[in-house]
Amino acid sequence: MAVKPRFRKDAVAADEKHPVDETLPPLKMFTTGLQHVAAMYAGVVAPPMIIGPAVGLDAKETAFLMGASLFTAGIATLLQTLGFWKIGAKLPFVNGVSFAGVTPMIAIGKGQGDDALPIIFGAVIVAGVIGFVLAPYFCKLVRFFPPVVTGTVITLIGVSLLPVAFNWSQGGNAKAPDYGSMTNIGMAALTLVIVLALRKLLRGFLQQIAILLGLVAGTLIAIPVGITNFDAIKSADVVGFPTPFHFGAPQFEIAAIISMCIVMLVCMTESTADMLALGKIVGRPADEKVIEGGLRADTLGSAISPLFNGFMASAFAQNVGLVAMTKVRSRYVVATGGGILILLGLCPVAASVIALVPLPVLGGAGIVLFGTVAASGIQTLATAALEKGENTLIVAASVGVGLIPIAAPGFYHAFPEDLLVVLDSGISTGCVVAIALNLAFNHWGKQQSSAEEADGGGEITKPEIPDQIPATAH
Repeated sequence: MAVKPRFRKDAVAADEKHPVDETLPPLKMFTTGLQHVAAMYAGVVAPPMIIGPAVGLDAKETAFLMGASLFTAGIATLLQTLGFWKIGAKLPFVNGVSFAGVTPMIAIGKGQGDDALPIIFGAVIVAGVIGFVLAPYFCKLVRFFPPVVTGTVITLIGVSLLPVAFNWSQGGNAKAPDYGSMTNIGMAALTLVIVLALRKLLRGFLQQIAILLGLVAGTLIAIPVGITNFDAIKSADVVGFPTPFHFGAPQFEIAAIISMCIVMLVCMTESTADMLALGKIVGRPADEKVIEGGLRADTLGSAISPLFNGFMASAFAQNVGLVAMTKVRSRYVVATGGGILILLGLCPVAASVIALVPLPVLGGAGIVLFGTVAASGIQTLATAALEKGENTLIVAASVGVGLIPIAAPGFYHAFPEDLLVVLDSGISTGCVVAIALNLAFNHWGKQQSSAEEADGGGEITKPEIPDQIPATAH
């Protein structure tokens, strides 16, 4: 008789939805989705803001490029969160324009005149298609991402993003006369204090949207301070659609394609690390199947984006930090954010309202967001059995190499430009070093040691499997 209640309880528990698959009340769904958009907005529009002028676009065409990036980021996010067939990680995973491709795309477009964007778009399409084909094979690398690797990479993701928050806190434009002024840094510090205070004082739903409330409060305070720019609203159209091939039909050049394929591999590496981090945060570990679907969404989104004048799509780590901070794990919240992004891309006026948030205000909130990602990595490292073998050495060397682009930005200045795509990404270099050292110390070395014991006539024992290797490795 005692078995029946337990059976019923277990059956009910089995029928319950995982928090990732839960839907929230409409208002909460919208506000938390909007918070994700607010956190990623600057990251989405920054690449087109940089690339547009670099390839000779005027302010109006650059604004069009920004709207297109918002629109395509929304499509990629919906592919990732809702998915279909074998496409999409179906996690609260935000996609947007990757920073990794900015420098290579500027190099590709240099001196190309009106053909610059068609050549860039053609290369992105091909790289996206190739990445889609490689996704089922690339996801196999998950077995080489035990906690000692994932913890290191997640920590590097957070640390690598912090300079972005610091740059925003200073004003975002190093050439501006007020860059790094006490006003800008003071607003960033005030926003940071507001966010922390709201997290401490508020409870429930309001605590979960503390970042959004902090951004609103910081923006309102910034108006009398004089650092809020309303020009974007004045010049924005009410309705606008990113006309397909607005800048011309895509062109395909081998050198540009090779360059963007390298960028795609970098993006796939970073997305894999982000999915592993997010899987731990939401309590649904990302296995090979999830990563394969996520990479397919990344690459399909990248292949589709140029059709609507967008760029390569990749994971946004700042939103991983937001999920960790708010504890809202529903993928439908992020899907709502994707829908908002699409609407912003179709309504330039609405997009410009979010653009009202001054970069110093966004930078203050970004310190919390990006720091949360780094803290998640440290938490993962705490489970990595650092006292065993050479795990501490793996972390030390990987973090050291990964910090080079941050601590010494010109360190690789004498290297070929194509290599800089990888070397200038501390996340990618740190990830490669962590994987290589984990193989060397926790796989190959142990196998060799066992073989030597057998050759010496000693007792043959089963090679020890380090505690940090996940079930997917077996």
